Amino acid sequence: MKVSAETAGPPVSKTFQFVQAVVSPRARGLSVRLNMNPDGFCNFDCVYCDVDRCALRGAVRSPHIGTMLRELEEVLEIIAAGGGGTLPGCEGAPKEYLRLGHVALSGNGEPTLCPLFEEIVEAVLHLRALGHHGFFKVALITNSSGLMEPPVRRGLALMTAQDEVWAKLDAGTPEWFRAVNRTEVPFDDILKSIRETARQRPVVIQSLFPRMNGKSVPLLEQDAYAACLAGLRNDGALIELVQIYSASRPPAGGRCGHATLAELSAIARRVKEVAGLPAHVF
Repeated sequence: MKVSAETAGPPVSKTFQFVQAVVSPRARGLSVRLNMNPDGFCNFDCVYCDVDRCALRGAVRSPHIGTMLRELEEVLEIIAAGGGGTLPGCEGAPKEYLRLGHVALSGNGEPTLCPLFEEIVEAVLHLRALGHHGFFKVALITNSSGLMEPPVRRGLALMTAQDEVWAKLDAGTPEWFRAVNRTEVPFDDILKSIRETARQRPVVIQSLFPRMNGKSVPLLEQDAYAACLAGLRNDGALIELVQIYSASRPPAGGRCGHATLAELSAIARRVKEVAGLPAHVF
């Protein structure tokens, strides 16, 4: 379906199965997200997660690649025609955020756990190479746990220098990591995955700091987090940017709150001082 500027005005009533456009300040535009985990499969249970996995019971384990690509093409055509504001969830967004920011490998769970990860990366990059929609950046948004898996490494090897890996790091200590991300994955494994990946290509660190039980992140934890980033950098990790943000949507379990701008800005300053890395607050 070709979409023209004349037909891009009315709201898009269609619900896409595997693709969703989201207004994203961090992407500086629309993040067109490919749902790699329709069933919500994830090895983290973050306190701030807004995915209601009970509502996803019975969903398919992996997306249908053909359907995903057709939906992606349709959404890209709508955005290119100036109709980004007609997409579900994007109505009323500021005009500057209605341009395409990137196509994201993400989902209702952890995308690197998708059994078809490598195949999806290859298919999306092939679609881009055809040139029908111009160049678009591809970004992997990950909790960092699966970056060392062979299919993931092969998929990342296909991506260009213009593409990005957004790797999660929400903590500086194993204790805070377990309290916030609530996973059996060892904290040291997360650091190793980020380190080894970032030695091969630059990464963006994405760090979400919630208020826990009405309290901000402890100062000692902030210091440990900044020290972790400094350690990664000193070990050869190429960190392009550190994104500091907080819970923007109500979590499914209602277990945490949004940190203040002042609290987030203080963490960003600590990152700049200790690790010498660029840090932006969103």
